[in-house]
Amino acid sequence: MPAPALSPLTLRDIARRATSPDYHRWTAQIRRTGGCAQPIHLRGRVDYHDPLTGALLHRYSTVHEPDGVLRVACKTRRASRCPSCAEVYRTDTYQLVRAGLVGGKGVPDTVTDHPAAFVTLTAPGFGPVHARHEKAGKLRPCHPRRDLGDCPHGRPQSCTQRHGADDPRLGEPLCPDCYDYTGSVLFNALAPELWRRFTLALRRRLAKSVGLTVAELRAVLAVSFAKVAEYQRRGIVHFHAVIRLDGPDGPTTPPPAWATGELLDDAVHHAARAVTVTTPETEDLPARVLAWGSQVDVRPITTTGELTDQAVAGYIAKYATKAAECVGTLDRRIRPTDDLDRLDVRDHARRLIAECRRLGALEEMADLRLADWAHMLGFRGHFSTKSRRYSTTLGALRTARMAFNQREHDITTGRLPLFDEDQVLVIAHWDYVGQGHTPGEAFLTAALSGKPLPPFDSTGAGASPPELMEAM
Repeated sequence: MPAPALSPLTLRDIARRATSPDYHRWTAQIRRTGGCAQPIHLRGRVDYHDPLTGALLHRYSTVHEPDGVLRVACKTRRASRCPSCAEVYRTDTYQLVRAGLVGGKGVPDTVTDHPAAFVTLTAPGFGPVHARHEKAGKLRPCHPRRDLGDCPHGRPQSCTQRHGADDPRLGEPLCPDCYDYTGSVLFNALAPELWRRFTLALRRRLAKSVGLTVAELRAVLAVSFAKVAEYQRRGIVHFHAVIRLDGPDGPTTPPPAWATGELLDDAVHHAARAVTVTTPETEDLPARVLAWGSQVDVRPITTTGELTDQAVAGYIAKYATKAAECVGTLDRRIRPTDDLDRLDVRDHARRLIAECRRLGALEEMADLRLADWAHMLGFRGHFSTKSRRYSTTLGALRTARMAFNQREHDITTGRLPLFDEDQVLVIAHWDYVGQGHTPGEAFLTAALSGKPLPPFDSTGAGASPPELMEAM
């Protein structure tokens, strides 16, 4: 792939940074952020005092840092925003999920003996969409029902095309005017509540299956899970989850002998069929009952075989860094002043966003905050979640990595190697002053970190803060 053409502005900016006296200090900051594409700029200081006398032992200030700021990683999980930080998040999620299946990170390796399943809960249908079908390795037609004729809007209700994996029509309705955009948006908004009710119904089914009450079940069995939300091409979320049966104290205790994979399979299918959620009722929109789709997949997880712990952890971690932007919408909030017709999104996504705005303006729908989450097509839940005792936490993994970086890297906030920080008084003051890179810095950051070069337009104006551009 040819290198991007750089404008004179970008070339001057590269030269300015590369020839500055503090270039090596700047590169050390960039390496410490892991090559973050949109680092946070902080200005401030950290003072270390003797807690008994109040004497100042040491002071760190950003005054002597490049541009007078300390650059720290943005730590976003979105790969579309910052591939570097998203990769860290993906790796952490992988370690978290896998530790809950094979042990490690504080989880005993005996957890491999606990029944665990990889569960997929899908959304119901809101209208036929173009899809890619494979059977026995052979690509099948999309919707080969020629006898259906045309819909009320005069469009064919069938499609005999064999769509490729990158076909832009995938996920688009056969007839946008027939498609239930209201139901699609409301399902996304209420999917977190539907999941919550599913977990409650799952525990109730497990208890009933062995003749216990839910309270009695809690004393002998714990249900642990880690899940991730994935957007289908039609713009609706479905959930993938690892569900595990433990003893009452979590992964450190074995589950009862009657807690088997077959019992878990039955409980998941029953709970998925049993739960529903009712949408708010408005003057023009009657309440409707939403439920999971008919496709519920439950597969046992093993350390060997078709579905291993590594495969499951990798799959969940992959989707933990993605969001609705992978189905043709945006990775940022849509402002009330934004003109939908000018947004660079798919027509199907544009209609979903418009429906979020329309419903969000209704007083009865206020609690769903649809307008605020229009860029997520109505979904406002966390993409990656876990139960409290499933395994380690992202916070613990970040703390361990922070301690490692403090030992290995030379850019710090002035931490004292000769003192235990528990024995000194630390007073820090920080101000946020910006985020991102100038065009030249973005180019150098990509080169230093081995990442793909960022896009540049003809003027050389990349995704950099206006105040930094004005300072060049």
